[in-house]
Amino acid sequence: MAVRAVRGAIQVDEDDRQQVLDATTELLSTVLERNGLTQEDLISVVFTATPDLTSEFPAYAARQMGFVDVPLLCATEIDVAGAMPRVLRVLAHVETDLPRAEVKHAFLRGAAALRRDLPA
Repeated sequence: MAVRAVRGAIQVDEDDRQQVLDATTELLSTVLERNGLTQEDLISVVFTATPDLTSEFPAYAARQMGFVDVPLLCATEIDVAGAMPRVLRVLAHVETDLPRAEVKHAFLRGAAALRRDLPA
């Protein structure tokens, strides 16, 4: 079993607590589903949010999903001029038999524009 990193991002319409929670849930669920993973496969999860998202911690959504024994960390994305606003990002470290080339990252909603090289 190898350790792999899975990336993802999602854009929300506004800095609203429920939108942050719902988007985080959608993003995590998609990352797990696309890669045939369960919570048991997770080693740790790092979340970042652009500086304009302050209404809730993305990790709180993960806890609501039952990620109670997975180390979670939230951080603020660096404030780069012209960067896409209202974006939540995830970097999940997982145990999987998938080769690195077969790991499927998830860039959803407006954040799909960040990685046009990946299938939607």
